[in-house]
Amino acid sequence: MQRNLITVIGTIAILYSCGVKTSRNTTLDALQHKRILSEKNLKRAMEIADNATTAYFTGDRTAMARYYNPYTGNRSDETGSVWMYTSVIESINAILRALEADREFGNGRLYDAHFSRYIDQLRQLYGNADYYLGTFTLTSYTGTNEWTVYGVHRAALKRKAKVDGIENVYDDQMWLVRELLDSYKVTGEEPYLELAEYLTAYVLDGWDCTLDENGNEIGGITWGPGYVTKHSCSNGPMISPLVWLHELYKDKEDEITHRYIDPDDRKTRKMAQVKKSDYYLTFAEKIYDWQKKHLLDEEGVYSDMMGGCTPGKPELEIIDGLPFRQGIICLERVGRPLSYNSGTMLSGAADLYRATGNRKYKDDGTALSDVAFAYFAEKNAEVEGYYSYNIDGFNSWFNGVLMRAYVDFYPAYQTVDKYIDTFQENLDHGYEHFLYNGILPTNLLTGWKADKDKNNTEGMFSFTFAAEYAVLARYELTRPVR
Repeated sequence: MQRNLITVIGTIAILYSCGVKTSRNTTLDALQHKRILSEKNLKRAMEIADNATTAYFTGDRTAMARYYNPYTGNRSDETGSVWMYTSVIESINAILRALEADREFGNGRLYDAHFSRYIDQLRQLYGNADYYLGTFTLTSYTGTNEWTVYGVHRAALKRKAKVDGIENVYDDQMWLVRELLDSYKVTGEEPYLELAEYLTAYVLDGWDCTLDENGNEIGGITWGPGYVTKHSCSNGPMISPLVWLHELYKDKEDEITHRYIDPDDRKTRKMAQVKKSDYYLTFAEKIYDWQKKHLLDEEGVYSDMMGGCTPGKPELEIIDGLPFRQGIICLERVGRPLSYNSGTMLSGAADLYRATGNRKYKDDGTALSDVAFAYFAEKNAEVEGYYSYNIDGFNSWFNGVLMRAYVDFYPAYQTVDKYIDTFQENLDHGYEHFLYNGILPTNLLTGWKADKDKNNTEGMFSFTFAAEYAVLARYELTRPVR
């Protein structure tokens, strides 16, 4: 049966390539088209990820170079930050999930050939992520604890990274939590879940639970423990993984310690045991509500951060003889909107709507989907018939977050399929016109620079393109036929 299906697929592919018109009006035709496109995407995802691994990693594959130039073969001495390193894990997770979807659709050939090697690569990546780990002591809003977390920069030895002060940021932990939970879903290996929950506890320890004069939590998570500004990027990315944790525990009685401040005197620190499922969902909703209230701008997309903060730097206060972090009031919504900040809120809306059925999340996400596309995509700006997305700075990765958000929100609002198509079209244009020595250029529409020495490419962008292709491969198989 499977062999016959593959034979039919191959025949249709030949007919398409020869320009023979075949009926697209039957369910079979649509399914075959989905299968062909999905497999093309998956193969390209693996090709790009494999080539990027060879290009950006040293011989022992423990360190990731930040830049590589496919024309000169030069790899930078500068290593990628932990955020950049996490993009590699993201691409492997996306490929693994696409391989699973491919097998479930009826073709186990690619799964059988590649799944186990990517599982091995995933374990190796997490093992070498230990070069970013370090330990420090932090006084937060509810107590003082020792934490082992991921620093921004790679150390020469495992678990010896600098992580105190501004050397670690909460959003880096959040992106790792997201990938750890994805890895747990695809492997079932408990250490991934355990580490995800540990880092989640660290992130939520950064939630400003101090109370205003009305007894309400001030809310928001600063960029890191060494900062006072509260960013979209240090709040939005945590919503979806909190929903996933809620879903993992919703049929269980597991409990967790909730630390909070007594609303009566607004000072006393208290603890209570609560169900994990409720705890995680409550925090997902609180973070979502805080970001929507403070960072959604007049145009309907999300600004970068809340500034104008008091105090102007992290400060401690003494309560009942013990030190605690002082609460932070931020008054100004500042910074240009970036596509990933709207993307994380869109993914969060998708997950909260699925988990709660609350219509407000569907309504929010529907509005954000349309406004974000109008804001971040511009037709015919570079190539006729294509939509351009801003690619300065780290926007190539940011845009990938928005693309995944559209895929996440598709079950609730299928109109986003036309937005998703623009990413497919741009990837295909870049692959078919500009792929060089296995690497795609940062600008998928206009390609490489004429001066070959100026084609240093961020490693995280290469892995982002691989992840996007893999997400699109899975999307094609799991959505209804068009």
